[in-house]
Amino acid sequence: MNPLRTLLLTLALPLTLCGPVAADTLLMESIGSAPSIPTPRSGLNMASVRAQFGEPVIEQPTVSVNGGPLQPPITRWDYDGFSVIFERDLVVHSVVHRQ
Repeated sequence: MNPLRTLLLTLALPLTLCGPVAADTLLMESIGSAPSIPTPRSGLNMASVRAQFGEPVIEQPTVSVNGGPLQPPITRWDYDGFSVIFERDLVVHSVVHRQ
């Protein structure tokens, strides 16, 4: 018998003896949804966010190691009820605060 064929059969045999494969299902209890408040959508620039939502309550300082393409400047603006995260000048995410 071919040694390669023997090796492949030896490796495949345990797989045939495993039986059916099953997966667990994760059930999560809902703790209530966040209130539906308008937040900036992804892609808006900082000027548009200021025009639509006003001045932030807190404008966190920009974080960046060197501002290169692999470490773009990230900024967070905190409003009443939500925060907006920017990469450079564009919104990447808005987060509604928990109550």
